[in-house]
Order: sequence, then C-alpha cells, then structure tokens
Amino acid sequence: MAKGKTATVFFCQNCGYESSKWMGQCPGCREWNTLVEETISKSPYAGGAAAVGGAASSGRRGRAVPTVLSQVAVREEDKLSTGMGELDRVLGGGIVQGSLTLVGGDPGIGKSTLLLQVCRNLSGAGHKVLYISGEESLTQIKLRADRIGDFASVMLLLCETNLDAIGEVIRSEKPEAVVIDSIQTMYNENVSAAPGSVSQVRESTGILLQLAKGLGVSVLIVGHVTKEGTVAGPRVLEHMVDAVLYFEGDKHASYRVLRGVKNRFGSTNEIGVFEMREQGLAEVKNASEYMLNGRPENASGSVVACTMEGTRPLLVEVQALVCHSNFGIPRRQTIGTDFNRVNLLMAVLEKRSGVQLASCDAYVNITGGLKLSEPAIDLGIVIAVLSSFKNRVLSQKLVAFGEVGLSGEVRAVSMARQRVAEAEKLGFDTCVLPWVCAEDFRKNSHGHTIRIIGVKTVQDVMDSLF
Repeated sequence: MAKGKTATVFFCQNCGYESSKWMGQCPGCREWNTLVEETISKSPYAGGAAAVGGAASSGRRGRAVPTVLSQVAVREEDKLSTGMGELDRVLGGGIVQGSLTLVGGDPGIGKSTLLLQVCRNLSGAGHKVLYISGEESLTQIKLRADRIGDFASVMLLLCETNLDAIGEVIRSEKPEAVVIDSIQTMYNENVSAAPGSVSQVRESTGILLQLAKGLGVSVLIVGHVTKEGTVAGPRVLEHMVDAVLYFEGDKHASYRVLRGVKNRFGSTNEIGVFEMREQGLAEVKNASEYMLNGRPENASGSVVACTMEGTRPLLVEVQALVCHSNFGIPRRQTIGTDFNRVNLLMAVLEKRSGVQLASCDAYVNITGGLKLSEPAIDLGIVIAVLSSFKNRVLSQKLVAFGEVGLSGEVRAVSMARQRVAEAEKLGFDTCVLPWVCAEDFRKNSHGHTIRIIGVKTVQDVMDSLF
C-alpha cells in the first residue's frame, strides 16, 4: 500500500478526541492538558471503519441485506476453560472463541503472571497457545514460566512489536488463544505515530480485533493504566473489546481482586480473588474467610459487614476510630469506601440518635484493600462508628448489613438470604439486618440457628446493641 501525505493532528490521551489544533481543555471529556500532537498518514487505511473490520468496504462486496430478527439462529458460544475457577467466573464461564479481552491493572499487580498461568492451563489441556511479548525477552518469560510450573509443547513464545509480523505468525500457526503483552508496545507501520500513542493503540486494537473475529482466535491483551486507574489510551479502546477486566489490590499485599467492568458474554458484577505466591497466583475459594483473617479481639470499632459482588456474598471487616478533635474542624478520613457517604451517615447519627459526633475526628477503613460502594455496608459503618464512639466491644460473631436513609431508617437490601447463609456458614451466630428482610427470612427460611435482629431505624440499632 502506497503511503499518502502526512498531517499533524492533536489527540486527547484520555478520551481520544481529535482536533486540528491544540486546546488547553478537551471538548470531549473536559480534561485539561490532555491533547498531544501526533503525525498521521493520510492513507486509504487510516480511519476507524477500516481498522475495525472493513465496514467502509462493504459496498464492494455487494449490497447489504437485512435479516429478520426471528430468523436469526442462536447457538451457545464455545468457551475455553482457563483452568482457574475464579477467572472463569469473571469471564462468564470461560474464554469465548473469537473474543478480544482487555486486562488492565497497576504495574506489578500480576497481569502477565495471570495470563502466563492461563497459557499454561490451556496448553496443558491440549490447546495451541501463542504468547507475544513486546516488553520482555524470551529469557525473562522463561524464568517466570519456570516458577509457575511445566508447560506443554503446544505453548509458543514470540517477542515482536510489529503487528504485520504478528499477523503473519498468527495466520501461519493458527493458535486457539493469543496473549498480547502489552498493547502499548505494539505498532502498525501504516501509522506514523510512536508506539503507545492514541493513534497506535487504537489502530493496533483494530487489527487485533480483525484477527480475532476473522480467524476465530481468542485474543487477550494487557493494557497499562494511568494514575487515575483507567486503561492508558482512548476510551474507545474499551468499547472495541468484548470484555474488560481490572486487577485491584495493593501490589505489596498478597491478595488480588479481578473485577469485570465490561463483558459481552456474561455478568459484569462478578469478582475473582487470588493470592500472590512464589509459584504465581493461587485462587482463593472462600474469599470471606480469607478477608477476615487477622481480626482484632476485644477491640471496639470493629464489625463484620456483608456485601454482594455479583452472585457472591462477601464478608468484610469494617473498622472505625472516633476520638475527640483537638482542632476547630474535625478530621474525617476513609479508606475503601466513599468519603461523602461516611460523612452523611455520621450526620444521620447525630440528627436522628443524638450522638454528638460534630467535635470528633473519624477514620473508617474497609480492611483487605477492597473498594466497596454498595449501600448495604451502611449499617456496618454505623455500628462500627457507634462502637468506637462509645468504646463498646461487640461480639466477634456479629455480622450486619442494610442501607441507611437520611431519615435514619434502615432500608431493605437484595439477596438477604444468601448473605445470612454465608454468615452462618462461617460460624456467625448473630445477624443485624433490616426489619423487612428479617421478617421475610423468618417466614421463608427454616432450620437456621443464627439469631436474627431486625431493625427499622438507627435508634433501634442503639437500643439493640448498645
């Protein structure tokens, strides 16, 4: 293909907005100082439609004919099991044939290790796998692979960044699964911008999408993240892929949480929990028990709350420290939950229950490094704050969940029976929950030994526990 003329265009590194001149603020995402200058080639290839499957050339293949919806045949997608139950849960049962999956996360969190373990499991099951690295040498990959375990002979390695050469290898070898580590190191010769730029990331993903859909190859790509925690490059990158998975957790801690934020073949509410070990990432089958390890004994301000991650109930410890402030403006700080939500709950306690918190410093922490936003942990935060304020130690076998409103009412939450069953399975003997959920549980559940305390307001919580 003969190359055409070149032109200078400014791209937003956050959302991919294209402009002919530089601007301080991006009109697309309203972020400041995100437009960077890139040189692009005005070739027939350049353009989004050609990059993602040739929609612009459909006229040359013949007239498009619509299909009646009722006549479309539906078949179950073929899914490859990764050999890791936690990952299969997040993916919706496994890797779909011909899918394009993006895995993002902080540096050193374990993205490459996880995908190399997936390659080991797939190759061990007899599937031909190709691992392509643009960041590490074959020796570096071999050293990591030796720590993980033995690999089958159908596992192939390639160190390359040129997408034309990568495409030729994929077409000739015909693997069932391909791993690209990482998309920011790949480049397309038809785009004159530097690797990792907005243009290169977008066009490279388009080529990989063509290969995945055209050849029926499952492609998993690693994406670097920005300081805000989003995938580096334009937001259109997330729209092009079939699934987006994010690794969460402190890289200095041993646990990792894999969360699906987009999935065309399954739910986006599921999470997978892993533990980083010397041999790689190990699955955590009972996440609740793992998160509660090391709980303090006979300490005020500590309570266990139950949150739902998809269909999985997860028990976490909520800690609160409330003490009188030595300054005119008390300090409030939260880790793992919304700062404004905690301030709101403390205001509700002061208004509806007469607890004088206005002159107190307050610190709330969700242990384990999880970031929770479900309203069901409101009741756990309220109980932890009251326990610390009154310096009253609560039972180690107490669990709580429920949403708290501005009037001080405790509102019902979904999937209450699953939450209570998870708490009972782990040996908890008392559960504080909304009164509506408690009544429903008593009517429709039998054979349970856990004690149920239904509360209507935060005042009921104080009367029952304090």
